[in-house]
Amino acid sequence: MIVIKTKEEIAKMQRAGELLAACHREIAGLIKPGVKTIEIDKFAEEFIRKHGATMEQKGYHGYPYATCASVNDVICHGFPGERALEDGDIVAIDMVVNLDGWLADSAWSYAVGNVSPVARKLLDVTKESMYKGIEKAVVGNRIGDISYAIQSYAESQGFSVVRDFVGHAIGQSMHEEPQVPHYGPPGRGVRLKEGMVITIEPMINTGTYRSKLDADGWTARTEDGGLSAQYEHTVAITAEGPLILTKQ
Repeated sequence: MIVIKTKEEIAKMQRAGELLAACHREIAGLIKPGVKTIEIDKFAEEFIRKHGATMEQKGYHGYPYATCASVNDVICHGFPGERALEDGDIVAIDMVVNLDGWLADSAWSYAVGNVSPVARKLLDVTKESMYKGIEKAVVGNRIGDISYAIQSYAESQGFSVVRDFVGHAIGQSMHEEPQVPHYGPPGRGVRLKEGMVITIEPMINTGTYRSKLDADGWTARTEDGGLSAQYEHTVAITAEGPLILTKQ
């Protein structure tokens, strides 16, 4: 079932999104060689709690952390840990904030120190592919128009688009219908209506799009060990066009 949100409900989600974006801005200042992703996780949880909200994914189906921290070949759902970030790493921090019962979801990828030209291009292309998808998030378009905009751009730049993990609608639950793939032909899928709120969160790889799962049952990696990056915004479909609720 697709849940249409009122303008008042979208405003509540936007407040959650503004808090999440503020946390990402703080995290950006923490990213450097020597920092551990578990330290970032603890900072994020304390920051969000201090502002009267909670981290929605902690405890979700048993997930044990407040954030996901995906380093280098990890596509998504990486566990924060004691490994210190190193110069040249890339790391995606993904989190869902619950403020007064309404959710916002955003992932951001960060360069650690001096990254390779390939890593820098991957970050730039992944971010741009997200925004190209957001441009298609307008009333009357279909989900496939978002998918195609992302895939066609990313592949034109020599990268691949992950198939196993997709975006989704969001509201008072983390995962609502419809799903939002980041690949596929245009003109297909659910038609976008005013009041829908979705996440657009492409995961883009340097090599194959295929993934494999670690023994922990959560951490997804590129099958070939190539780099992966992710950017994600929560976006409301409005009569005036896409409204980014997690805008930094």
